[in-house]
Amino acid sequence: EAAMACLAVDPAILLIMVGVLTFLITFCGCVGSLRENICLLQLFSVCLTVIFLLQLAAGVLGFVFSDKARGKVSEIINGAIVHYRDDLDLQNLIDFGQKEFSCCGGVSYKDWSQNMYFNCTASNPSQERCSVPFSCCLHDAEQAVINTMCGHGMQARGYLEASAFIHTNGCIDKLVNWTHSNLFLLGGITLGLALPQV
Repeated sequence: EAAMACLAVDPAILLIMVGVLTFLITFCGCVGSLRENICLLQLFSVCLTVIFLLQLAAGVLGFVFSDKARGKVSEIINGAIVHYRDDLDLQNLIDFGQKEFSCCGGVSYKDWSQNMYFNCTASNPSQERCSVPFSCCLHDAEQAVINTMCGHGMQARGYLEASAFIHTNGCIDKLVNWTHSNLFLLGGITLGLALPQV
């Protein structure tokens, strides 16, 4: 079950699936136009129409049901936190996101207690008990070497005390704020992708 959960969020598998689908659709269009095959051209046209309509529906549904979309993002992030040490690609993706958005966890840094290694219960034998990943830490620009143990024991501290060492805000709010502040950019990219399809 843990392996299947990791596969569901593994970006490499997602990129392979999108690549295979793109190849099949473009192959139909290319061969259909070269051979003047009506069936392949119709299949190409139908596939592009379906993809365009799915993109349009996803955009509208994401806008209308933004609360449910936020809940789904929260569920994905919490699932990724649980499997943080199970998959190196997932670990690198989470670390990149936390460094890029200057955040820690889903809602707060205490979400890392969901991970069995970082769990803050007294029965946890892990050396990383009550810790957070190093990507949560506030980094000094003058520091040449990154201290990977800087998040040690941070979950046991309060928000105010921990905020001197790590980012205490969660990534969900930061992601939502980034989306709202870059709405025109995202709209322009979406329109740019939609125009060639039309």
